[in-house]
Amino acid sequence: MEPVLPVLALEPNFHLGQEPIVPLAILLLIILVIPILFERLRIPGLVGLVGSGVVLGPSGWNLVHTDYSIINLLSNIGLIYLMFLIGLEKDFRQLHQSQKQAWGFAGFTLIISLLMGLFIGKICGWGANTSLFIGCLFISSTLLAYPLLSSLGVINNQAISTSIKATILTDIGAVLILAIFLSSQPTEAFNLSYILTYLGRLIIYTTIIWMGFDWAGQEFFRRSGDDEGNKFLFVLISVFIALISCQLLGITKIVGAFLAGLVVNTVVGDSPTKEKITFVGSVLFIPVFFVNLGVLINLPAGSSGITVLELTLLVFVCVIVSKFLAALLAKLCYRYNWQEMFTMWSISLPQVSTTLAGTFLGYRAGWLSIEVFQSIVALVLMTSALGVVLTDRLAVALTSTPQSEALTVNLSEAKIAEKPSIFTIVVPIYNPHTQQYLMEMAALLARFEKSKIIPLNIAPAAVRMDGGQLEASVQKSERLLAKATDQSLGGKIETVPLLRIDNAYGAGISRAAREQKASLIVMGWGKRNGLRSRLFGNVNDSVLWASRCAVAVTCLVESPQKIQRILVPLENLTSPVLPAVKFAQMLAEANQAQVTVLNVCDRRISSSKIAARRSQLTVLVSQLALPNPPEIQMIAHDNIAQAILQAARLYDLVVLPFIRNYHIPGGLVMSDLTTQIAKHLTCSIVILKASENTQVTNISKTIANTSYMI
Repeated sequence: MEPVLPVLALEPNFHLGQEPIVPLAILLLIILVIPILFERLRIPGLVGLVGSGVVLGPSGWNLVHTDYSIINLLSNIGLIYLMFLIGLEKDFRQLHQSQKQAWGFAGFTLIISLLMGLFIGKICGWGANTSLFIGCLFISSTLLAYPLLSSLGVINNQAISTSIKATILTDIGAVLILAIFLSSQPTEAFNLSYILTYLGRLIIYTTIIWMGFDWAGQEFFRRSGDDEGNKFLFVLISVFIALISCQLLGITKIVGAFLAGLVVNTVVGDSPTKEKITFVGSVLFIPVFFVNLGVLINLPAGSSGITVLELTLLVFVCVIVSKFLAALLAKLCYRYNWQEMFTMWSISLPQVSTTLAGTFLGYRAGWLSIEVFQSIVALVLMTSALGVVLTDRLAVALTSTPQSEALTVNLSEAKIAEKPSIFTIVVPIYNPHTQQYLMEMAALLARFEKSKIIPLNIAPAAVRMDGGQLEASVQKSERLLAKATDQSLGGKIETVPLLRIDNAYGAGISRAAREQKASLIVMGWGKRNGLRSRLFGNVNDSVLWASRCAVAVTCLVESPQKIQRILVPLENLTSPVLPAVKFAQMLAEANQAQVTVLNVCDRRISSSKIAARRSQLTVLVSQLALPNPPEIQMIAHDNIAQAILQAARLYDLVVLPFIRNYHIPGGLVMSDLTTQIAKHLTCSIVILKASENTQVTNISKTIANTSYMI
């Protein structure tokens, strides 16, 4: 008798359309595809996410409902994460310069926005509380146009700097005022006693959170070593403890998340931990929140009359006018020119992060009707698109000239030209297939600087590794180091091999470089294999974050001794210009090669300003006092990345400055130019991170995204 095979059958009550996992899978697919498509159309990805929610919700295909528990959970976490990342982006050190102008512009924006809310309420017949609540939603702004401003090289302009710094103050003001409203019911009357009581609880809560979390974070990070996973979990636990604490004190949870972000920022600073925190929220939780906002919109119900359309138009016009009046007052008070004033206005237009969070909570708490909710969401979509388009057209005229910014750039990078007394190159050796080219490149650089090379190998030593395993690891490391010593151009360069026993490659390299007082680390390209390396980084990421000296991450397709033409493309003159040029010239002098410094300008920039930028770049490069100055080329092109890739076809090596990515506060990642270029180059590549004491610090907070670079 033949055996009876088991038959797999679906559950009798199984219906594909009723399974909550199906809309979740669709939701994840939307999050993956839609932002990419919209960004290629130069439309912010959040517009596509909210629009997708409308299509998937009751107004469209009716695939996703607001009563799905798993989607509601992810959306609520996304709201908390959104406010947390808004706080995490804020750096009060930016206010040390131009503090008066930033406070002034923020104050003008706050007052005019509240007055505009009262004006809208007067027209619509709302009460004072509801009108002021809507005015609070207009206060903040999101720097969607920052990547554009950075590519144009205008972030050092006084007016642009003031606008960027003012967003810190407007976000804080908007969150605090919204918290007072959300702590009460729409029908309750406010009085001075209630406001003072709430502010008192807020001050107590802030003091406890700030002092407690700062101390706990410093202690934990000091004791936890280099385990990024533990640090990441500690930060998440801190956020939820802050939320529980604020609930016990009767404080709105968005304030708890926002303050937790401010505190965590002081603890983690610019570190891989901060990058991973932002990564998790930006790719999952926050996009779910955006989609869920769209699901809440019910177009048939809201479009039965012309109320929503009229209200949307009224709100849109009032926001445009309020931001314009704030920029106009700033112009009159601080003597900006008209072009700067219009650019400040366009930068402050996009209402995204804080506005969406406040709108969502206000709708759930009963402060906003469905018509107002839909109007504010439409406002966010319109201003996010309009603000970027206007900034793209207006900021071009603010491109720097030698008279306006050359002196600032020269002073900020003057230390780069100072040659250290002893130039030491550390070459981590952990891949036998790439170590020959690495040693050849290090030898060429050492020949120019008359310095020494330290081939470094990390012998891994786990806690439970027995003596035999450790001995075998050490012997393998010694063989690699002996081979590397022979590869340093026939022993013509002083080579001092170094073997280090450590439980972490990246941390071991950084510690050894610090102990040897290294001037430069030359590393191979690190590939990402596995989920853990994508979430918590690889060796290159760790070294780029932790090392204080310069780091050159290389991908060499041929021997460095064959390199004859070197290209150094520069996106703008606020990037770390001189270190990349200096590195390329050191290699060129040893190889009798030619270096070309390429700057791609926007095609809309006038010929006179292009000539001014060439002059500025020439003066900047002349600080290096090189015996054979590099050739300088200027190209006007609509697509910077495409222009650089076309030019790179004629070169053997491209040296790219390490430029950190910018994340929209609480939003999606805006990829940098280096990432785009590195993905498509076919020649040898070097990504150079300058030493910490020579890097130019951008006035706007940026977050490194080495996960997509290496």
